[in-house]
Amino acid sequence: MQGSTRVRAALAVAGIASLVLASSLTAGAATTKVNAAAAKLVPAAYKHITLQVATDATYPPDEFMQGTKMVGFDIDLMNALAATLGIKIKENSVTFDNILAGIKSGRYQIGNSSFTDNKAREKTNNFVDYFQAGEGVYASSKSKVTFKGLKSFCGLTVAVETGTSEQSDAQATAKTCPANKKVTVRTFATQTAANLAVSSGQAAVGFVDSQVAGYIVSQSHGKFKLVGNAVNVAPYGIATAKSPSGHGLAIALRAALKVLEANGTYKSILTHWGVQAGAIPASRMILNGATS
Repeated sequence: MQGSTRVRAALAVAGIASLVLASSLTAGAATTKVNAAAAKLVPAAYKHITLQVATDATYPPDEFMQGTKMVGFDIDLMNALAATLGIKIKENSVTFDNILAGIKSGRYQIGNSSFTDNKAREKTNNFVDYFQAGEGVYASSKSKVTFKGLKSFCGLTVAVETGTSEQSDAQATAKTCPANKKVTVRTFATQTAANLAVSSGQAAVGFVDSQVAGYIVSQSHGKFKLVGNAVNVAPYGIATAKSPSGHGLAIALRAALKVLEANGTYKSILTHWGVQAGAIPASRMILNGATS
């Protein structure tokens, strides 16, 4: 999980507070029709079953629970992709650190949870890139901490969600800090728990995808503030298994994504959730981790 420098600025505006009330399925996603060429690419084994999608629904505005309903821009995008491919899907709320292992075991066919597409993850999964994001920092509104890069964490306690890029980046930074200014990286199973650590004073800062940091601040009723600028901009990817069927599904998802970009649905969904600054062109909607 990561966020985008440009997204951070876009989401810091006061209007983002209204997103929590937004309906899950945008008009564009709701009216999406099957694209025959893209649908033809779906592996035969997946055409007549309900594909299980794993999502950590504690990461607004990307994916979160609104009552008993899972909502967010990732959810709308996955619904639109499924409609384009003519496949059935079921979203499952899964702790982030368990998603890729669940795909490898065959329990889930798709991981749709703000995954940063990096070389380490590509060793075990395919990724279809669909968004651009970076990492942001938030703190108590009364905090005097500053952030001018990862070295600013030296001497602080940092709250992160387990299994995220933020965890690995904070831990890597900790190894570079002087002995008298060590970093304590506290990991939590959900982003909600990480937020609580910051609000309760157990951590000085929270480290999370930048558009998520902006959303957390906007929904905090003045308890949190954004600190510094986002870093480490990188692509998000939709994950599938490293298997012939998983590879075929990734190719189909990439084709469907390009259809949605061409017909305007992709932009409509991102704009609906206020994250359009993280959009990428069709030329960057690539498949990594497997021969494509």
